[in-house]
Amino acid sequence: MRGVRNRALVTVVALAAGLLGAGSSQGADAPAAARPEAAPAAAGSCDTRSSLPPSRDESGSKIRAIKQRGKLIVGVDQNSYHWGYRNPQTGRIEGFDIDLAHAIAKALLGDPDKVVLKTVPTAKRIEAVQNGDVDLIARTMTITCDRLQQVAFSVPYFSSGQRLVVPKSAHVTSVDQGLRGKRACAADQSSSQTELKANPHGTASVRIVANQLDCLVLMQLGEVDATLTDTTLAAAQTSQDPTVELAGEQIAPAYTGIAMKKENTDLVARVNQVLADYRSDGGWQASYQHWLAASMGTDPTPYLP
Repeated sequence: MRGVRNRALVTVVALAAGLLGAGSSQGADAPAAARPEAAPAAAGSCDTRSSLPPSRDESGSKIRAIKQRGKLIVGVDQNSYHWGYRNPQTGRIEGFDIDLAHAIAKALLGDPDKVVLKTVPTAKRIEAVQNGDVDLIARTMTITCDRLQQVAFSVPYFSSGQRLVVPKSAHVTSVDQGLRGKRACAADQSSSQTELKANPHGTASVRIVANQLDCLVLMQLGEVDATLTDTTLAAAQTSQDPTVELAGEQIAPAYTGIAMKKENTDLVARVNQVLADYRSDGGWQASYQHWLAASMGTDPTPYLP
């Protein structure tokens, strides 16, 4: 087991040292069911499933600009195993969210490779959308009331929540046990950080890092005792390192969506249509089976929003 742990540590430390927080891109020239629009979110209360009705109309100004450019620019992760991560053998970014980015590019531009994958740290996702650095974010981004005041979201494409990741040797059976009196870790400006602020669960301390993979590295080094992260990313961590496991129950159930600029309503509606088509034609299910079934179970039903 020590050999397995050491190999996992070397792998993840190497990834973290080379990839985290840089916000680099794969290359600027590299190919790479609807509800009414939500009202402005009241503090702490909104409908996180609500978005614009889907549409195939591509006459809006934002979609025209994307077509004129000839590339869709998508903010993604490159550190989340099976969601958005850089394959060390090919150098390409791949995963469930990346498949979705390619599907949107195909719908808008007729070619799934007409996409620029621009890596964005967790804490910079909203800024990247608001500044126009990306057309949209496909990066395991939880839809929250606070975020709905800053950016627009698609309809949800994944049901999620928060899960705790701990070393198997800790023998943790509940979230409370895993956090009480322990050193916890979460990504900066993530839903996990928000949860730990609102419900500290008796933690002794909370370490905030740029990306959730940093938490796994710190846990392997013995500098933190537990990581709180999205259910999706927690499962990915257990696949990446066989010495850690999910502990206890899922908390703070939520939905994952694609973030876009609030004024780009034409793009929001068109993306919602792409998501509906992606699910109805089996693309969502095929991507789930390829990337996620091994770590999250072969039945995707619990994760369909």
